[in-house]
Amino acid sequence: MQNRFDSQVAIVTGSSSGIGRATALLLAEQGANVVLAARREAELESLASEIVSKGGAATFLAGDIADPEYAGKLVTFTVKKFGKLDLAVNNAGALGSLGDICEMSLENWEMTLRVNLTSAFLCARAQLPYLLQAGGNIVYTSSFVGHTVGFPGMGAYGASKSGIIGLVKCLAAEYGKLGVRINAVLPGGTDTPMAREASPTDDDIQQIEKLHAMNRISKPKEIARAICFLASDEASFVTGDAMLVDGGISIYRV
Repeated sequence: MQNRFDSQVAIVTGSSSGIGRATALLLAEQGANVVLAARREAELESLASEIVSKGGAATFLAGDIADPEYAGKLVTFTVKKFGKLDLAVNNAGALGSLGDICEMSLENWEMTLRVNLTSAFLCARAQLPYLLQAGGNIVYTSSFVGHTVGFPGMGAYGASKSGIIGLVKCLAAEYGKLGVRINAVLPGGTDTPMAREASPTDDDIQQIEKLHAMNRISKPKEIARAICFLASDEASFVTGDAMLVDGGISIYRV
């Protein structure tokens, strides 16, 4: 398991913090050459240096995943650097605009869908030609929100993340016979900067913890392990799956 991604090349979007950062570290630890992608260049540079200091291989390209040109540039950069693309972890996203739908502007609604859902399409469109050559796979980060549970004020977020699941299922059906697997993880509450933005106080976090059957939220590395499982040969017969990694929030009612 230590080198289950040996010599593979992986893109990880949203890798400057949280789940993306933990996933990039775990992939590199298990032998992958990792290309880091996010808006914050300083954080990417620091993470790349950390991976290299541990004997791994990493580089980065900063940019906005909602920029229609960035996904293509990222793939071109990756192939130029490492010669191929085996795996894409399309993790970048945002909470976007929260609040009552009746009070939400069209601009804010479209911004949330652009960052979370349109970017998922843009990434797939750029990555799939190279993944077809490698017989590779894609893992998306979606959410249980909008899929198994609805929360007030999260209509735009839930719609965008649920849309990723629909995209995953259709792409998996289309590309499975061509040797490419496409899956999604659906994390529960996870201790990330984005989660802290939505729940800024300890009381907020405790309330979120109580919604989970396990009475806690996850660490980013726990979600990263699930992503790496789906990306590995251990999941060689898994495609089109929306895998809950949610601590039981989808089945638990206080």
